[in-house]
Amino acid sequence: MATTIEQLHTALASAYPLTVILSPEEDRIEKLLGRFAAVIKPEALPMATWNCLDGFRDRPASADPVAALTWVAEEAPRGFYLFKDLHAMLAGNRGLLRRLRDTAATVRNTRRFIFLLGPSFLVPDELKPLTYVVTSLFPDESEVSAVVTALLQQARRNVDPDALQLLIGSLRGMSLLEVEGLLRRLLARHAAMDEAFMAEVLAEKEQIMRKEGILEFVPPDRSLGELGGLDQLKLWVRQRSGLFTPQARAQGLPRPKGILLMGMSGCGKSLAIKVIATEWRLPLFRLDMNTVFAGVHGSAEWVFHRALEATEAVAPAVLWIDEIEMGIAGYHEGESGSLTRIFSTFLTWMQEHRADVFVAATANRINLLPAEIIRKGRFDQVFFVELPNEEERKEILTIHLRRQQLDASKYDLVLLASATRGWNGAEIEQAVIAARIACHAERRSVEQRDLLHAMGQIVPLSTTMSEQIKAIRGWARTRAMAATSQSKQEM
Repeated sequence: MATTIEQLHTALASAYPLTVILSPEEDRIEKLLGRFAAVIKPEALPMATWNCLDGFRDRPASADPVAALTWVAEEAPRGFYLFKDLHAMLAGNRGLLRRLRDTAATVRNTRRFIFLLGPSFLVPDELKPLTYVVTSLFPDESEVSAVVTALLQQARRNVDPDALQLLIGSLRGMSLLEVEGLLRRLLARHAAMDEAFMAEVLAEKEQIMRKEGILEFVPPDRSLGELGGLDQLKLWVRQRSGLFTPQARAQGLPRPKGILLMGMSGCGKSLAIKVIATEWRLPLFRLDMNTVFAGVHGSAEWVFHRALEATEAVAPAVLWIDEIEMGIAGYHEGESGSLTRIFSTFLTWMQEHRADVFVAATANRINLLPAEIIRKGRFDQVFFVELPNEEERKEILTIHLRRQQLDASKYDLVLLASATRGWNGAEIEQAVIAARIACHAERRSVEQRDLLHAMGQIVPLSTTMSEQIKAIRGWARTRAMAATSQSKQEM
């Protein structure tokens, strides 16, 4: 997606007389437009701002929007005219809509530019031929950099260039007001830009995303050592661990676009994505497709677009789309509607986006995935996650025994791995947890027979859904790369 400055350049260079700017930051956009007005060719133009209470500040009795628009159309000199509240007043007001349309048509090619500013706005059909839409939900890197540099100079702090770049990247996704407030607070509290400083920046970013209500920040709390098996996937992750660093960017190394993990439920796909974010030292944000279609935050298309915009704003980052097939299930080529538009938007964005956003998606019902989603160019690799083999089950058992504060060396892992043949990682974890809870209730330590007893109480998914698992294996055999080496797989 183009930056705000790039979009405004395009809007002013086009023949559209009306520009709609989608942004929650009124002060930032007003200052940005003021700078454009001051340098526009062939001569600088004045700028006037209107709101529903004061109208134009230098024109008495201009709070009425129809009167204000009439003045712009008939008497106003050349200039920029920014209307802050007009977008919210158009709904159901036919007369105001007519006045806005006629004014936009009148000022076309007269060097009078009309801007409508609001956090959201659905352009009416009558205005679409006359309107250019600029989406500016978050400031771009250059705007954040200017604020950070100015504040560091005020505080007389000299920061290493790499640390400065890391700080600017970490602050993306915040408004300029939030950036300024956070930095002033942290610079007063911390003598150095150390780990504690950066931890507070990350915590603030989590709070920002909570206010947005679309993306969920997932803390980086899982390491590569907590992921059992999946040796080929781990190798793929390790090989790309340094590609999002400033050094890799300086060398012109290509950045990975995304990964799709498909396969059995409970086999560690979600855990693998958390591990990727931790290993690459990137923030992880989860997009829930149910939130997109819920309608709580607006139309599905707008919410999805806002989520992509928000993710780009906080880049470099990992965007986690869990059970992606549930968001595109029912898509059919040639159909219309929200689902098809969202699917098309996502495919185009995956192919064309320039921000350092790595898309990590998971899928259980892989038969619902359209062919377009798995072709090369969208995802760098499509991995199939199979049920763990014996060696992987031993590794998974060791991890979960350790997490339950049990010494794995006291148990026969070969026997336990044999007892869990055909199990997924989630089922193994639950058996270990159940055994520890039962023994804690009896106030004694966990013995091997307790683990075997807990395992005997669980019916694995491979038994209850054997037909579906066979179908998944058959579907993925020629469409995906195995996350576990072929030589290590157990059928």
